[in-house]
Formats: sequence, C-alpha cells, structure tokens
Amino acid sequence: MVFGKLFQGLKKTREKLASGLSRLFGGGRKLDRAFLDELEEILYTSDLGPTGSKVVEELEQAWKRREVEATEDVPAFLRARLLARLDGCEGKLARAPSGPTVILVVGVNGSGKTTSIAKLAHHLKSQGHSVLLGAGDTFRAAAVEQLALWADRLGIGIIRQATGADPAAVAFDACSAALSRKVDFLILDTAGRLHTQRNLMDELGKVVRVVQKQIPDAPHEVLQVLDGTTGQNAIRQAKEFAAVAGVTGLILAKMDGTAKGGAVFGIRESLSIPVKWIGVGEGLSDLEPFRAEPFVDAILTFGEGSASTSA
Repeated sequence: MVFGKLFQGLKKTREKLASGLSRLFGGGRKLDRAFLDELEEILYTSDLGPTGSKVVEELEQAWKRREVEATEDVPAFLRARLLARLDGCEGKLARAPSGPTVILVVGVNGSGKTTSIAKLAHHLKSQGHSVLLGAGDTFRAAAVEQLALWADRLGIGIIRQATGADPAAVAFDACSAALSRKVDFLILDTAGRLHTQRNLMDELGKVVRVVQKQIPDAPHEVLQVLDGTTGQNAIRQAKEFAAVAGVTGLILAKMDGTAKGGAVFGIRESLSIPVKWIGVGEGLSDLEPFRAEPFVDAILTFGEGSASTSA
C-alpha cells in the first residue's frame, strides 16, 4: 500500500485505471486473447499510450511461453515491467562543487512554472539552504509580480527588472548577485515560450550563454516544467526545449488535477531525461521528489481500496 501526498495526488490517474482494471480482474476471467485486448485498451486509454501496448505485447509473449499462466499472475508482471521502464528515471538535484548552484527553469505559459519555482525554493529553504530567485519571464508583467509575491512570502531575495527588459540581462544581474551574496541556490525563471516560436527559443539559448559567462559550469540544472494535464502532448515540448537548453530534469506539475499520469512512461521512452519532481497539490509543500516505485504503486490498482499487487 502507498499512502500520503503522492497517493492522494495521483487519485485521478489511479481511478481511471482502476475502473477498467478492477472490472477486468474482478470477474474471474481467464487469460486469453480477449483479455489481453481489453487490457491493452485500458492501458492505452489511460494515457500510457504506446507503452501500454508494448507491455501487453511482452505479457502475451510471456503467456505463450507459459511464464504467466493466469490472470492472478498479471498484476505482478505489469508492475515489474512498468518499474523497469522507469529505471534510471529518478535523479537527485545537482550541486555545484563550489559557489551557487544555478537552476534554470523553462516551460511554456500555463505549465505551472512559476508555482513550481516557488515550491522548489520552499523545499530548498526548508533544507537549510539560502535561495535567490531571478525573474526572467519579463514579457509577462504578471509573471514577474507573481514570482515577487512568492519571494516575499518565502522570505527570500529576488532579482527583477521592468516588464519587457532583456531576460539575459536579468540572468546576468541574478548571477552577479548570487555570487556576491554567496547563496547556495539561484533559481532563474525564463519566459513561457511556445515551442513553435523559434526566435524565442533562440533567446533561451542566449540566456544560457550569459549564465555560463558569469558562472562557467552553470547552469547546473535545467529543469523543464511540464503540465501533467497535457499527457502525451508534453513529449513534443520536452524534445524542443531539450534541443535548445540542454534540459537535465523534468518537473511534472498539476499531477493531482489529471488522469494522465501514465504519460510519464511515454516521456521516459522518448527522452533520456530523468523526472526529478512531481507536483501533487497546490500547497507549497506539494512538490515531491520523483521515485519510481511509489509512483507505480500509486497509479496501478487492481481492486477496490488496493494500491497495487506487489511483485
């Protein structure tokens, strides 16, 4: 059983899967072609997408080899195969060998980027670290103001300029301030660029170059915030940003508000980028380090009230 914020936060994804899986496994069905077809449809429509189909193909082969002979053997098989697909997906936050650790945060408008920055800053401060924010989303006055409000609420510093200022200039000033103040972490916000706007993506590359001139080994992390409610559509965004900014980790936001948690598997199969954080609520403390086993157990339900059937 899995309890706590992660289990509660992934309720919608779990319930969508459970409605199909409980029906499929609860009727004394035998393991046959019809069962496999129904299982594939349930997994695919629960936003596991092609991953669901591949897992069922592997299950069919195991069934034909008599490695899996009955429906009661299937839950443990599915759990093991889904966990295997998240192998290497977890990742710890990088730290600079000396001086400030610079975290660049990217993502499209509406992805939950600003709130995720606040949650990450809260987490780092609660660990005893000093944190500075850089308000580089200068194209949207609301973004700068929102981040400033969060900084005030958290009691941490923020570097900002007027609306419309050059984001690279904000990054330069923020890096200078982080060095002079000797903070542990500098979190730089960036404009919520649409991945179809090539000129804005190029500008993101400029921000990275400016940061590197100030702090040669920075940014130490480039975290992309993906809106969990977009499901499989998030993969294209991740690919575009990774090509420009060298994304080192993902933050999956709004996972509590979606039934598309299965998209994590599609993202993992398409990109060799670890999921480092998962947003499971609206509170400041509702940002969880991603861990594969609790995640799988929090979405995979085969019976009423059961998180999973353990391997």
